[in-house]
Amino acid sequence: MNGSLPIGRVVGVPLRMHWSVPLLVVLFAYGLGRQTLPVWTPGRSDAVYTVASVVGALLLTGSLLLHEAAHAATARRRKISVEDVTLWAMGGVTRMGRPQTAGAAFAVAVSGPFTSLVIGGAALGAGIGLHALPGWAVPAAVLVWLGWANLFLAVFNLLPAAPLDGGRVLQALLWWRTGDRERAERASSRSGQVMGVLLMAAGWISFLRGTSSGLWLVFLGLFVTFVAGAERQQAVLRTALRGLRVADAMSSPVATGADWLSVRRFIDEVAVESRHSALPLLDFDGRPSGVVHVRGLAPIPQAQREALRVREVATPLERCAVAAPGDLLEEALGGLRPGTGMPLLVVDGGLLVGIVTAKDVRRLMQRRALGGGDGEPG
Repeated sequence: MNGSLPIGRVVGVPLRMHWSVPLLVVLFAYGLGRQTLPVWTPGRSDAVYTVASVVGALLLTGSLLLHEAAHAATARRRKISVEDVTLWAMGGVTRMGRPQTAGAAFAVAVSGPFTSLVIGGAALGAGIGLHALPGWAVPAAVLVWLGWANLFLAVFNLLPAAPLDGGRVLQALLWWRTGDRERAERASSRSGQVMGVLLMAAGWISFLRGTSSGLWLVFLGLFVTFVAGAERQQAVLRTALRGLRVADAMSSPVATGADWLSVRRFIDEVAVESRHSALPLLDFDGRPSGVVHVRGLAPIPQAQREALRVREVATPLERCAVAAPGDLLEEALGGLRPGTGMPLLVVDGGLLVGIVTAKDVRRLMQRRALGGGDGEPG
C-alpha cells in the first residue's frame, strides 16, 4: 500500500504501517479520553484520562494487528502465500494469494472476526471483573471499552459484503454450494457495492443530523464500494480468460535492448525508437536479464548516463513476472506479486519468446467479446 513503511514482521511475514495509523491512534485516544472515560468514571484528573486513553488506543490498535495476524497465520497454515500485513486508518489489509479451496477461503475469512470476538470477550470479562475491585475503575473502563470495540469490529466485519470478512465468508459458502468460484466472487462483490452505497447514505444522513462520525461512515462506504467494484472487475476478467494460455495473449516478436549498453546509448538507440514504456533486456547470451521502464530513465542526470549501464537501473529478472507460453493466462496473471505487475515476460527454454501487457489482455478480451475466438498471438 502506498504511503506505508516496513516496521517489522508478524507471524513470519512483513508488517507495514501506513502514515494514517498515528492519526487513528490520536482519534481513538481523543474519543476515549475526552468523551467516554469522563462519563464512565467522572472526577479523575486530566493526566489520568490522558494516560488511560493513550493506553486504550494502543491496545485497540494492537487488537487490529492481531485480527490481521490471524488472517495471515491461517493463510500460511493453509499453504497460501502471504505478501505482507499493513495497518492503516480503516483497520488493516493482509495481502495474500488466492485460496485453492472453499474450505481454505472460509477458514481464512473467519479467523479475523473470531480473533476479535475472543479479544472482545476477554477484555469485557476482565473489565467487569476489575470493576468490582476498589481503585481499578479507570483500567476497568478502558478494558470494557476495548471489549465492546472489538465485538463491534467482529460484527461489522461479518457483514456479507466484500471486501469485509463477511463478504469473504459469503463467497466461500457460495463457492462451496455452487462449485463456481467466479460466480461466488461476482455475487460477494455485488453485495459489497450495495453495502458501500448504504454505508455512504447512512453516514451522510447521520452527518446532516449533526453527528460528525457520519463522515467516517461515508469514507468507509466509499472504500467498500471502490474495492468491491475492483474485485467484481477482476472476477469478470478471470471468467473471460478461463481456459486461455499465455501464448494466446502474448505479443511477439518483442522489442528488446542489450543490458550492457550505457543509459545514453540505450535511450538514443532503443528507447526513442520504441513505442513501449517497458522494454526487456537481454544479456550477452541472448537471455532475458530484466526489464527497464522508460519513465525511470528520465531522472538520471546527463553526466551519469554515459558511465551507467542500463542493467544497473533495470528491474532484475528475479523481480519480474515470468511465465511459459503454455501456462494458463488466468493463473499467470493471478500470480503477479504486488509491486511486480505487468509486463509479463514469456520465456521458453531460457529464451524470451513474447511479452504480455495490459493492452494485450484488453485486446484479447475484445476479440473474445466480438466472437473472434482466441485468435492468433498478437
